[in-house]
Amino acid sequence: MKRALRLFGILVLALVLLGAGWLTGRLGYGSVVEPASLSDAERAFAERMTGVSLVGSFTVAGREDRTPGPDRYDIFSVEKVGDDQWRFNARMDCCGVNGMTLPIVVPMRFVGDTPMIMMTDTSLPGIGTFTVRVFFYGDRYSGTWQHGRVGGHMSGRIEKMTTTPAS
Repeated sequence: MKRALRLFGILVLALVLLGAGWLTGRLGYGSVVEPASLSDAERAFAERMTGVSLVGSFTVAGREDRTPGPDRYDIFSVEKVGDDQWRFNARMDCCGVNGMTLPIVVPMRFVGDTPMIMMTDTSLPGIGTFTVRVFFYGDRYSGTWQHGRVGGHMSGRIEKMTTTPAS
């Protein structure tokens, strides 16, 4: 009996460690790419997206006759954490995480000097599964989003925060 409990304890510990490792890797904690190795476009994007808010609106497909809803994401920093993987340290007011600051790792590619989030059925822990194409250019962002059966468009301005909200 004692041996079975010990074996069970070791198995639970192994599962906890495996889960923690998976979550750490999925959220991109700790593994920031050396800034000196970034391309000029990547470095400019990371600098541009520090201490900003994405302020705009979103639509829902099939409900185009309604007024677009307000859209806001406060972004404290953006860091490259792997090949085509970027971590947005952001506060969001959507998707059931209202007001929470989260590290969100998303696939992003650069088309010339234009960064684009390119997610297809990507699961974001605690938020859900999304298909998204959002590009950033100058002081604007725009794109499409899909969350289950609901989707639409989003667009707006990239504004520097005048004060940094408590994260």
